[in-house]
Amino acid sequence: MRIAIISDIHGNCLAFDAVLEDLRLRSIDQIVCLGDAIQGGPQPAETLQRLRELACPVVMGNADAWLLTGEETSPHEQVSSQQMAVREWSLAQLSEDDRVFIDQFAPTVEIALEADKKLLCFHGSPRSFDDLILPNTSEEALQTLLGGFEAALFSGGHTHTQQLRRLGDAWYVNPGSVGLAYNWMLPADTFHADPWAEYAIVTSEGGRNNIEFLHVPFDVRSLIELIKASGRPHPETSLALYQAKA
Repeated sequence: MRIAIISDIHGNCLAFDAVLEDLRLRSIDQIVCLGDAIQGGPQPAETLQRLRELACPVVMGNADAWLLTGEETSPHEQVSSQQMAVREWSLAQLSEDDRVFIDQFAPTVEIALEADKKLLCFHGSPRSFDDLILPNTSEEALQTLLGGFEAALFSGGHTHTQQLRRLGDAWYVNPGSVGLAYNWMLPADTFHADPWAEYAIVTSEGGRNNIEFLHVPFDVRSLIELIKASGRPHPETSLALYQAKA
């Protein structure tokens, strides 16, 4: 059994299509999305349509919930006027049916693996889509966020950072970001996006589980042109993330 785990598309359907094309070259039984699918990028409607076509389970991310409600729940985030303008524009690209579709994203998703094992999927943690798990998150904090839940594999997104960590006899996997991959250690004055999409594949065979991390390049110049032509407010902010890589 092979499961593709995708996360944090953030309305970048160009990168999403690159991942979907890569998946067509592999033998995949199921796809699961860990949330933050729509808000932020130049292609919210196109991204949502791809998810409809896939008919895969999707976890509710903090950006998905914020897109619908406008209520910021994270102590780690400060919403700017620019972000509010982008939210309003993103909502204007979506129909009422689209909003209902997003509202049906689940807090967590469980997927049965072979040998009676289980994959538990979420956005930040099973407790909250706002929780942060980074490579430097302490073992004590990791136990607080993931302890008390039964699974052979835990998978969360949110931090746009591919990682694999042990949790007793289980493992935590972050597949990285499809639509906005970056190096989490970069200082603010040199921060930029990577010119690739990230995802992971879990292979469950008998009692064995295998985890692959993948990088799929996409055409940055085409993304820049999409941003310019989209009508999305404050395009300069997004363009600055990619122009050094074009």
